[in-house]
Amino acid sequence: MSGRVVHFEVPYDDHERASAFYADAFGWELTPLADLGYVLVTTGPTAPQGGGPREPGFVNGGMLARSEAITGPVVTLEVDDIDASLAKVEELGGQTVQAKVPVGEMGFAAYFTDSEGNLMGLWETATPPR
Repeated sequence: MSGRVVHFEVPYDDHERASAFYADAFGWELTPLADLGYVLVTTGPTAPQGGGPREPGFVNGGMLARSEAITGPVVTLEVDDIDASLAKVEELGGQTVQAKVPVGEMGFAAYFTDSEGNLMGLWETATPPR
């Protein structure tokens, strides 16, 4: 389990307003994924076709509609096994907010609150077919 920060999410109330703000203020490239109700955020040089950052020191992220569960920015941590990580989180006083769900063919995501009530995300990369 790496526990590395690999992604962030920023909720919005108004998609167009938030997209214009971050694109204009910071030069983020935004790619809407209409079928997922999500916007991919590229914050720096990135490998083609969904690859990760090509330079150390930054992460890419996403934007999504604000919801009852996601009211503020979320930091997402990479793990080898979301189910095992959620079990450990709960053992240590955190709570599962959203259990493991597939994200296309890329991998799986989940959300939890830590011992202080902060909402955090988990990411498990899908194992490529052999």
